[in-house]
Amino acid sequence: MEVFPIKKIHLPLIIEKDEVGYYIASCPAFKGCHSYGETIEEALENVKEVIDICLEETPVEDLNTFIEFRELEIATNA
Repeated sequence: MEVFPIKKIHLPLIIEKDEVGYYIASCPAFKGCHSYGETIEEALENVKEVIDICLEETPVEDLNTFIEFRELEIATNA
């Protein structure tokens, strides 16, 4: 039986809080990779499951490349 070494990758995550208080976890390395939870920890556990599914369909070599996070200031009348 051939043993393959485990490769670790680091993925960016975005955590948001919606209008009813749920935490939304998104991984921009994959299109449509989102999950939620009542706590940040629950949202992270749930998004790990979604990432596992995404990794079954998308080779690591084909992942979107995360460059950086920026915040943009925009004036509104709200």
